[in-house]
Amino acid sequence: MKKNLKKAALLLTGVLLGGSVFAQTDSVSSREYVKPFSGIGSYRTWSIGANIGAPSLLLATGGHNGFNHWDPTLGYGLSIRDQLVHSFGLQLDYNGGKVKGGVSSKQPYVTNIYGERYTSFSTKYNQVTLSGVLNFATVDYLRRKNAIGFYLSAGLGVVYYTPTVYGATTPGIPTTESASFNSSNIVLPVGVGVKFRLTDAVNLNLGYNENFIDGSSFNGANQYPVTSHYSYGYAGLEFTLGAKSKPSIQWANPIASIRHEYLTEEQRLQALINAQKAANDKLRADMDAMNATLAKFTTDSDGDGVPDFFDKCPGTPAGVKVDGSGCPLPVAAAKPADVKVYITEEDKKIVKEAIRNLEFDFGKSTIRAHSFPSLSRVAQLLIDKNFSLKLAGHTDNVGSNDFNLRLSKNRAESVKAFLVSKGANPSSIEATGYGETQPIATNKTAKGRQMNRRVEFTLF
Repeated sequence: MKKNLKKAALLLTGVLLGGSVFAQTDSVSSREYVKPFSGIGSYRTWSIGANIGAPSLLLATGGHNGFNHWDPTLGYGLSIRDQLVHSFGLQLDYNGGKVKGGVSSKQPYVTNIYGERYTSFSTKYNQVTLSGVLNFATVDYLRRKNAIGFYLSAGLGVVYYTPTVYGATTPGIPTTESASFNSSNIVLPVGVGVKFRLTDAVNLNLGYNENFIDGSSFNGANQYPVTSHYSYGYAGLEFTLGAKSKPSIQWANPIASIRHEYLTEEQRLQALINAQKAANDKLRADMDAMNATLAKFTTDSDGDGVPDFFDKCPGTPAGVKVDGSGCPLPVAAAKPADVKVYITEEDKKIVKEAIRNLEFDFGKSTIRAHSFPSLSRVAQLLIDKNFSLKLAGHTDNVGSNDFNLRLSKNRAESVKAFLVSKGANPSSIEATGYGETQPIATNKTAKGRQMNRRVEFTLF
């Protein structure tokens, strides 16, 4: 469910940012990747450009402007732009050059508002404008890196121009003298264009602007109230400024960064899952090995009370009493019925010391070595005084009931096995496990749980 939500968010973000365009690469490098929502400072936003082109009085969208014949001339321009977001930036432009034109056979001259007639003109101009540039199709759904970008622009500025007009020489009509003058007006540029990413820092820029002038004399022949205009088609190079370690915002594909982000997180989580599975497999193997070890020390095939590991006389018939090595004991005379067993305070002290010093490895039935001396004294006590001993194993409530019952039984059996290995009579030792069923303290505290983890010794 979580993965599907991430994919839905990815698709929605792409729809809001725009359509798809061509791209050149299918991978996200460290220089192209930007962590989502990390801010404008993670990108290169400034760029400069230079271009050359052909200015003309004729517009692709139509419109009257006096002279209807265009003479090719050269124009040039410089620009500096700050890309504020993926789809919009502000651009300062300078343009200059010369526009020339004349009349055709169908239109022998152009008349201004004063009745003066002209056959051609030449206008030098310099223009400064500030425009907003709207990029569209900024996201590529086919590949991860954009290579072509389309844009629209519109702005406001000032154009300074010096037109020169040349008089008509129509027979029978007085010749109008040539004239030139300086002027300036507000200009409104509107344009379209396309950019091609050549490298991470260099773009090829092809564009077309139509410039609408708040005046009527750009071509030198004042035809008020008709306003002037001219067009400029150009080609140029644009250079992205800033640290090379950052991607250019106009070519960055945010969808690729978002996808990279959630795939990286997915890989990290999968690595954690794999590590946990490996840890679980190791723990399971350790538990199997521990159970195998316990079975080795607790299995008693002939039921004589001596585990097979210590039994030197396997296959002892049922009911036959054996010594600590599992071999049959000599049949002794029956103890008189009135013989009593006396347990002294010193005997009790030996047992209490053994209980106090008894420790096992955590979660296992392996007796720690420092418990051996006091257990050896208990074994000697059983041998010397022919006592019987009941061993009752108990645990706290940590873990499953089955595991705790088995652990308590195995610990009691481990103590019995040790005592038998020291020569105690296995038939006089009873080992029982009660698990977590008989606590002597609360299991809600560490101290209480420690008290509940015990093996009780009862002499009789």
